[in-house]
Amino acid sequence: MKQLLLIRHAKAEKDSAGKDFDRPLKYPGIQDARFMADRLKEQSITPQLIVTSPALRTKTTAEIFADAFHLPDPTPEKTIYEASRQTWLKVINALPDQFGTIAIVGHNPGVAEILRYLTGEGREVHTSTVALVEFDTNEWASISGDTGKLVYYSSPKE
Repeated sequence: MKQLLLIRHAKAEKDSAGKDFDRPLKYPGIQDARFMADRLKEQSITPQLIVTSPALRTKTTAEIFADAFHLPDPTPEKTIYEASRQTWLKVINALPDQFGTIAIVGHNPGVAEILRYLTGEGREVHTSTVALVEFDTNEWASISGDTGKLVYYSSPKE
């Protein structure tokens, strides 16, 4: 079995004069990310690897989760930033099979779209939302549309 933990980045500063890519997290966003990492630990949901978009807000969110789970630095994957559903699927299909539970930290609308594609369930994916999808397979490459089951979903708003 494979478990994919989809995480939307925490609340970030508004895009003012800078680039969208370089938007930092707001303090409440940092708190929400820490809260959600603790919530996952309470549910015994523990990723073995974290992959992230290299944008500042996703990278920082991923680092908060990695720190909470005592994991190595998150693995950046540049294609996740502004990724289409097809790109998300390519990233998922290329994940290393030695890991059973992998987290990917990304952006909307991509996180919501891949969640719907993999599970058939449409959900609101607010900042810091986490969704755990299980697959009855031992190979990430065999994952495709409607092959996953949403087994856990939570956001700081709940």
